[in-house]
Amino acid sequence: MNPHYNQNYTKKQIDEVLNKIKSCVENHRYTIALNENRKENIDFINEYNIRSDKQKHILMQLRTEDFCYTLQNTKSGYEDEILYVFVPQVILFNAVGEKEIIDVYIKFNIINMPNGNRTVVISFHKRNKPVDYLFR
Repeated sequence: MNPHYNQNYTKKQIDEVLNKIKSCVENHRYTIALNENRKENIDFINEYNIRSDKQKHILMQLRTEDFCYTLQNTKSGYEDEILYVFVPQVILFNAVGEKEIIDVYIKFNIINMPNGNRTVVISFHKRNKPVDYLFR
């Protein structure tokens, strides 16, 4: 596994992180990155016709057991941020209506703001590399 990946967490710590993420999602304080640098997210959402209500459902169904690791943000100016990676298995329907079980790679950034947390879903696409689950 990449030496920059951190799995030094207890189940309780990840439960707390997941509660923050789900609170943000529940309160509409989240964004899925869909800019020009996130073509993989856009293509995935379009390929499986994942509307915003389904996106929210996927995020709300995350479990502690879906957690893989954290990594430091390497973007200039954001090096102090920790990114959380979860990879749940989700049932989706492809363009021809066939049911597929997909490993969805979801990478979060939790931003602490004066008026409460926000979360940015940086990655939301098919898993494209091997991952190690911490609690499986």
